[in-house]
Amino acid sequence: MTRQRILDFHVRLAPRPGARERMLKTLDGCGLDRAVVCAGGVIDLDRLSRQLILAGHVETDADNDAVLGACAGTGGRLVPFFFANPHRTPDPYRAVAADFRGLEISPAVHGIGLLDPRVVALIDVAASVNHPVYVVCLARPGAGVADLVALAQRFPEVRFVLGHSGIGNIDLYALTLVADVPNIFLETSGGYTSVAEAALHRLGAERVVFGSEYPLQHPAVELVKFEVLGLPAEQWRRVAWDNAHRLLGEETS
Repeated sequence: MTRQRILDFHVRLAPRPGARERMLKTLDGCGLDRAVVCAGGVIDLDRLSRQLILAGHVETDADNDAVLGACAGTGGRLVPFFFANPHRTPDPYRAVAADFRGLEISPAVHGIGLLDPRVVALIDVAASVNHPVYVVCLARPGAGVADLVALAQRFPEVRFVLGHSGIGNIDLYALTLVADVPNIFLETSGGYTSVAEAALHRLGAERVVFGSEYPLQHPAVELVKFEVLGLPAEQWRRVAWDNAHRLLGEETS
């Protein structure tokens, strides 16, 4: 039987020497064929964990140039996403949008709500270049899944990806909120197996994508989450490969 190919829809490039080589070695070791890459190291992890609980933000720019450099020369295996800083104008993103394949917005890092005009301006750019938008939500006014729903309804032509299985590891409520919003997909890193299983039932296999959040989570851990579910081959193919390619505007093969 032909092995199912896998695209990891969410890995980060660590800001350390040799990060690209370690990433590729990890992908190889886990049997991952492709990965969507966002910048890592925008915020210190201890500060991020504090912000998740107590609020706060940084105004740090991501090293998007490093992401482009890491993805170059991989024949499309590594797919670059632009990690936007809403504290800036949309001009930096607009200027290089053609070099990237998608956009990331993170209120957890930059602290700006999803319906803030500065975020809306970034989504306008994403819409103009047909980029999918990866979003990390928080249990905080302006940054919650309900706010993502409102944003997605405002931009029905944009495909949004709710990262990390929603908020926390057991966010079944997020599935209820997004169920009737067809342009929101769910990326499964971090959530419990029960949430991944519920997403397949409530959203359908065509709206779920595999992701790992490497290097904070080893991809092997996230792969086991699906192995224990024993999905039919057709469902796993959609989650592991087909849906990600649809989001990227690519034909599956």
